[in-house]
Amino acid sequence: MVGTLSGADFDAEVAEIRACVVNEVNELGETALFTAAERGHFDVVKELLKYANKDSISKKNLSGFDPLHIAARQGHHGIVQVLLDHDPELCKTIGPSNATPLISAASRGHTAVVNELLLKDCSLLEISRSNGKNALHLAARQGHEDIVKALLDKRSTIGEKDRQERADCFAYGCERALHVATRKKRAEIVNELLHLPDTNVNALTRDHKTALDIAEGLPLSEESSNIKDCLNRYGAVRANELNQPRDELRKTNSEKLHREGINNATNSVTVVAVLFATVAFAAIFTVPGGDLPSGKAVVANYSSFKIFFIFNAIALFTSLAVVVVQITLVRGETKTERRVVEVINKLMWLASVCTSVAFMASSYIVVGRHYEWAAILVTVVGGLIMVGVLGPMTYYVVKSKEE
Repeated sequence: MVGTLSGADFDAEVAEIRACVVNEVNELGETALFTAAERGHFDVVKELLKYANKDSISKKNLSGFDPLHIAARQGHHGIVQVLLDHDPELCKTIGPSNATPLISAASRGHTAVVNELLLKDCSLLEISRSNGKNALHLAARQGHEDIVKALLDKRSTIGEKDRQERADCFAYGCERALHVATRKKRAEIVNELLHLPDTNVNALTRDHKTALDIAEGLPLSEESSNIKDCLNRYGAVRANELNQPRDELRKTNSEKLHREGINNATNSVTVVAVLFATVAFAAIFTVPGGDLPSGKAVVANYSSFKIFFIFNAIALFTSLAVVVVQITLVRGETKTERRVVEVINKLMWLASVCTSVAFMASSYIVVGRHYEWAAILVTVVGGLIMVGVLGPMTYYVVKSKEE
């Protein structure tokens, strides 16, 4: 015969059965409390809390949400308040992608829920999702101005000691929020962020852009114009103008012009060197020939031909050396390029002198003894021109090096 339970035992067994029912989960890992919180059944949540255990209250479903998080996400302020009154530590729960209830509520514009969560724990401001974005970034992105103001106001109530400890972190968050708000054309939020003393209007993104760079890249509209006006009022500049004093900017431009000058000089020298090499190579085969079976030039024994041969060879190989240097020269090292240009300039001087001497010597061969006066005239005129040009140039080069 089955015995009857006493009153106390009966109550205990009923309580146990009730707890099992309340804390039971479905195939999605959701308790009755979770379902009531998600659908906004305030009275049901209050009743279930009387019988739910701690594990059931904080239990996450298969998607990673617990009752408080899903209520905050759906914007059920009353349910969030009841759950936090029951256990304030629930506000620190973490959901998918490291999202907090504050982040979920802020991104969906639930202002009352955001205020309630901040009232329990303002340190939630500092927690970011896996992608690095916090509640302030997401509220700014979606254009929830009231929530941005609430987040910024809560920051201003932090104690002085905590403010100093968190200043750098929060300032970095404001700067990133400024970039997000600018990109999304949230003019009111941009203005709110710029009112903060910690916000750096010229902070750089990972792409090395300032907020003004982002604003100037937006399609022309009233919002983008307002944002640019607001940024300009607070001293915004482009990234390429950032931290470049006038002297430094002038130096950069001077170096750029100097590099262009070096490139132009080296290109010109290469062309001239190739021309010298071509002329010198062809000249050796155009001297007067003869009927000797060996093919030897009939003027090979002349002193003028020997002078021509030697200086023509020097001009040829000097020009070829310059061409080789120019081909193998690696661009980019300005200091090295300057030295190379100085050397090849001297080599081109040498090639010019040798080509001139070779031409003067060949003139004696070509005109013959009958018109030797013409060769002498060419020698005198050519010599005066070369001395008149190279002499002063040598003087000024030496003088500049001494200075």
